[in-house]
Amino acid sequence: MRVVHVVGARPNFIKAAPVYSACASRGMTQIIVHTGQHYDAKMSEVFFQELGLPFPDINLEVGSASHAEQTAKVMLRFEPAVLEARPDWVVVYGDVNSTLAAAVVCSKLGIPVAHVEAGLRSYDRRMPEEINRLLTDQIADVLFIPSEDARANLLREGVSADKIDFVGNVMIDTLVKFLSLAHGMDRTRYPAEYALVTLHRPSNVDDPALLRQILDTLKRISLNLAVVFPVHPRTRKHIDSFGLQAGAPNLHLVEPLSYLEFLNLEQHARVVITDSGGIQEETTFLGVPCLTLRENTERPITVTMGTNLIIGSDYSRLEREVNAILAGNAKRGQVPPLWDGHAAERIADRLVRHHP
Repeated sequence: MRVVHVVGARPNFIKAAPVYSACASRGMTQIIVHTGQHYDAKMSEVFFQELGLPFPDINLEVGSASHAEQTAKVMLRFEPAVLEARPDWVVVYGDVNSTLAAAVVCSKLGIPVAHVEAGLRSYDRRMPEEINRLLTDQIADVLFIPSEDARANLLREGVSADKIDFVGNVMIDTLVKFLSLAHGMDRTRYPAEYALVTLHRPSNVDDPALLRQILDTLKRISLNLAVVFPVHPRTRKHIDSFGLQAGAPNLHLVEPLSYLEFLNLEQHARVVITDSGGIQEETTFLGVPCLTLRENTERPITVTMGTNLIIGSDYSRLEREVNAILAGNAKRGQVPPLWDGHAAERIADRLVRHHP
């Protein structure tokens, strides 16, 4: 059986690595297509090196562009690649532009598509990722869901129940595999106690007034707890172009980190402040308090069962919640069902079972 994996951005690499490994152990022929949506070495190449994911067989090199241009470039460049590969399955991951673009191409060509991390919904269609999720799930042939709330979402949207497979969370597979290795990494260049911050969504970093408020809030938090902020290239660009400076001794703006470096900091953090969906999941598994600077989440299980709190843009609440955590009043959660490190094995078995 021949499988093509389509990846384009950092979260895709983390999700694809265990699936590739599980498929390899079952003797499948595999091709990795990297669309080049994330092309910076710190956001792309280092993840292949660390995760044991083979370097891509094909790189479409689409680069950065508007949503429409990026999606169109992936479609134009992916079509001849997938026609030449003649796969039994194309596996797409998550909710980036590359995911939707590859799924559309395959649906037109009659090539079966499996969507890993299907069924997640924020119910906020202002988010480009929400549109990608909705459309991909309507045209995919098999939908691998990480939690039972995703099944309810898909059934509500008219997706046939026999297309849905509850397999668990592949991001947790990667975390489980590398947790002990990351745990022992050197952290001496960082403070002993800290809040860990990641921000990249347009709603937080594209507006200079909002980004200034966030940075000012982080400065105030850093008076009581050091803040370590690996800055996404998009966020760094806006900080520089808006003329915003950190200007606080305990607010550490650092370069993007590799997967293992970030996981090392994440598991030891007093609190994580983020707008990333995947980090909401990782902190829930790790039992680390998470404060999410978004008005909603497509991963509500991290709130109902996990350690996540949705803060929105209420920055005074952000400070209060950090202070509550420092006072010993952190939210406690539990690990959701099938977040057990074996989701990729279930996916590989079901690809064999659903072989067209």
